Amino acid sequence: MDTAHEIREFLATRRAKITPQQAGLPAFGNGKRRVPGLRREEVAMLAGVSIDYYVRLERGQLAGASEEVLDALGQALQLDDAERAHLRDLAAAQRRRPPRRAARKRKTAVPASLTRVLDSMTEAPAFIRNGRLDILAVNPLGRALYAPLFTGSARPVNIARFQFLDPTSRDFFPAWNDSVNTTVSLLRTEAGRAPQDAELTGLIGELVTRSDEFRAAWAKHNVRLHHGGRKAFRHPAIGEITLDFDAMELPAHPGLTLTAYSAEPGTPAHDALHLLASWAATEHGQVRTEDPARS
Repeated sequence: MDTAHEIREFLATRRAKITPQQAGLPAFGNGKRRVPGLRREEVAMLAGVSIDYYVRLERGQLAGASEEVLDALGQALQLDDAERAHLRDLAAAQRRRPPRRAARKRKTAVPASLTRVLDSMTEAPAFIRNGRLDILAVNPLGRALYAPLFTGSARPVNIARFQFLDPTSRDFFPAWNDSVNTTVSLLRTEAGRAPQDAELTGLIGELVTRSDEFRAAWAKHNVRLHHGGRKAFRHPAIGEITLDFDAMELPAHPGLTLTAYSAEPGTPAHDALHLLASWAATEHGQVRTEDPARS
C-alpha cells in the first residue's frame, strides 16, 4: 500500500469533517466555502505550524514529523484515540520505508495453549482472529453462533469477505450497515499498522474490486478501536439474539485478538445462548478450530 497516499487521504478526510465553528474559528463573510470543513491554512494555524509545512504533511511527507507535531495535528483535527493511533502508525510506517520485497505474511498461528483456553469457555461463544479478520480458532459455541460463515469450504473463514461477498450476511447481521462500517474501520486500522502485509493488501484489493459498498466505505478512511459493545445476530436456527462482546488483544501473541460473547443471566439472550448450545450439540462437525497452519 502507498503510505504517502494513505496519509494524504486520511488528513484530507479528517480536515473535511471539522467545520470552522467546531474548531472555534470565526466565520468571515457570507460567501460559500469552496472546500468542506477546514482549509489547510486553518489547520496549520490550529496546529501551530506554518502553512507550507502543513501542506507538505498533507502531501504525505509525515516521516519527519515529531511526536509534538503529531499531537498538535490530532488536537487541531479533533482526532479520537483510534485516529491518533492511526496517524502515528502511518508516520511510523513511512519512517521504516521497508523494501518492496518485504511484503510480508504476518505470523499469526494460534498456539495450543490458547485453543485450550477457548475449549474451556463452554458457556461463551468465542474465537481468535487476526488483524485481517480471519477466524483462526473458535470454540464449539462460537462456531455454532457463526454457523453461516462456516458453510463454505474456504479456510480460514474471513469475516469481511463473508459480510461483503455473501448475500446471506445481510440477514445474519440485522444491523448490516453498522456492522460492515466497523469491519472496514478495523481493516483500515490494521492497514496502518501493517502496510506491508501482502495478504491484507490482497483482501482489500479483492473487496474493493468486487463490492461497491466496501469501496465506498473504504474511501472514507475511518478507523476505530473495537474492544467491547453489543452485537445483534439473526441466527438461522434460534432467531434473533443480541449479545455483549469483549475483544481482547493478546500482548504475548501480537496480531491476535480474542473475542468472547456473553449475556446477562436471566435475560432472553441468556436463554437463547442455552438454546444455541443445545442446537450445537445436535449438529455434526462442531470442530474447535481451523488448521492454524493454513492461516
